[in-house]
Amino acid sequence: MFDALDRQTALSRRQQLLAYLATWAVCLEFLDYFLIGFILTFVSGSWSLTFGQSSIILLSSGIGAILGALYFGRLADRIGRRRVFLITIAVFTLATGALALTPDDAAVGWIYLTVLRVVVGFGAGGLYVVDLPMVQEFMPAAKRGRVVGMVTSAVPLGFLVGSLMVWLLSDLIGWRGILMVAAVMGLSVFTMRLWIPESPRYLVRQGDLEGARRSIAWALHVDAESLPLAAPAVESPQRKPGIRALLPYKRSFWLATIANLGTQTGYYGLTLWTPTLLVLILAIDPAQSGFYMVFVTLGALAGRFGLSFLAEGVGRRRAGIIAGFAAAALLVLAAALDQVAIAGFSVFFLLMIVVYFFGEGGFAIVGPYSGEVWPSWLRTTGMGFAYGIGGIGKVIGPLGLGLIVGSSNLVKPEATVTDLMPAFCYFAGWYALCAVMFAVLGFETKGKSLEALDDEIEGQTRAGEENRWHTRSSR
Repeated sequence: MFDALDRQTALSRRQQLLAYLATWAVCLEFLDYFLIGFILTFVSGSWSLTFGQSSIILLSSGIGAILGALYFGRLADRIGRRRVFLITIAVFTLATGALALTPDDAAVGWIYLTVLRVVVGFGAGGLYVVDLPMVQEFMPAAKRGRVVGMVTSAVPLGFLVGSLMVWLLSDLIGWRGILMVAAVMGLSVFTMRLWIPESPRYLVRQGDLEGARRSIAWALHVDAESLPLAAPAVESPQRKPGIRALLPYKRSFWLATIANLGTQTGYYGLTLWTPTLLVLILAIDPAQSGFYMVFVTLGALAGRFGLSFLAEGVGRRRAGIIAGFAAAALLVLAAALDQVAIAGFSVFFLLMIVVYFFGEGGFAIVGPYSGEVWPSWLRTTGMGFAYGIGGIGKVIGPLGLGLIVGSSNLVKPEATVTDLMPAFCYFAGWYALCAVMFAVLGFETKGKSLEALDDEIEGQTRAGEENRWHTRSSR
């Protein structure tokens, strides 16, 4: 039955639809991250927000995302991908709409914003770690990495959509109206995803072979009776998805967790500082910096697409090594050549475009790979844990920056050009660590069916446990 998926040379229209809807969902998740900064520009002055209050509001969704990834990832392995995805998008959408009802009273309003931002992040974090594995489980092995990697291209797309909404709508409907538009967009995802069936891999593990056959038939747009039934999954009744169940899979555990932590720390810390650095090094005003950031963001978007194809071409492991070491080396080079210009163009600016190509583009490798390195019965639990722990990078990236530049302002740090090399070496170290994890612990998933990967991962774990048992016995 699953062979019918893996034999595909082209995606069906329904598989393409699933990929497009997943991309749109991820786009909305990161659109929300953009909009909160816009909201603060409207309320911070009238509310007289302190730096601490602004920081709490901005960072609250990150905390919610960590909790959501951990909780919903585990839940999706227990009750199904489809049901949990619909829950996450409902939580995310309702909380976004409720933000439009923020009280005008400053004493209550900032607390209201903070609490709902945690709820928004809770739903959004779960959405990402459930949606990517669900798309993987409907795709042929030969196209799985490319398709899911391109779904992650929605992250910079979300920032772009947010910029356009602010530009075109803020004078017409204000920030509350923009939030309501975002909520309606989330409702559109919920409505369209009602049509998508449950993951066939999940249904097989639940013993619903007929349901799994119908899901695959839906994806391929064929009659279910034309497909053979899958063999029932052999599951130990003692195995229940949970954080503790991840621990025996030591290779997958450390690889996925540290790769996510390294990528998120480097990216979020760097993203926080780049606009400020462009102002300092290029001697431009903040408005011009925004214009230059458009090109940097386009570099990130190109990286998402380019590295999706690279991962399917040379393999996930090699692509991860290339992306991590390239981002690290280019960061150091950009810091060393920050005052150099060629034909009137700043070398620093040009290198930052390429840094974002590999640095942010690396998410197109790390995200899908974090689902592939776990057995199917733990796929969303493992990915949720890795992505959730990686979310700590949203704090230690800016925190590391603050310690290096001696700033207490971790949301909008003050910087000087002399801080550039140590700060960039800090970020480069995280990207290099990510590359080392791919090199030392990585194993290739390219072109392998999820069933073949299940057997390989379980075999690795059994072999490791046997080696440890023999080692203890020989002492």
